[in-house]
Amino acid sequence: MKKLLLISIVLGVSTFTLYSQHKTIKGRVIDESMETCPCVSIVINDTVKVGETNVDGFLQVKIPDSVKIITFLYIGFEPKTIELVGQCDEVEVIMMSDVIYDFMTLKKINRLRKKRFNELPTIHKEAFLKGIFKTEKACYKQEFIPY
Repeated sequence: MKKLLLISIVLGVSTFTLYSQHKTIKGRVIDESMETCPCVSIVINDTVKVGETNVDGFLQVKIPDSVKIITFLYIGFEPKTIELVGQCDEVEVIMMSDVIYDFMTLKKINRLRKKRFNELPTIHKEAFLKGIFKTEKACYKQEFIPY
């Protein structure tokens, strides 16, 4: 009876560890002018801070395998939410500065923000050509979120 109980506990614990697998996400965060962004907070599930970038903008965090949405928060910049696709474990993120638009309609503000957002893939490619990023194209999805 004691052996059966011991075997049950061992199997239960090993099964629990199988379901709580983590993956390591590495990468770099820069701004639109290709300057590094130090101390960018990396958040999952909208509230859980899992890490931050170092002085050179590099990051390395462990997240659960089930997490696909990561948010990057930095003072003076718009929050950046990305969705990991497939086996994406190297993220290279470009933060958009938070611009104050005075005396403009919300529609015009979103149009200007969307224009800047659409330039991000070009900036990513330029960063790759300059050796700042390792990949030519981002391995994650990002969506424009209007105000």
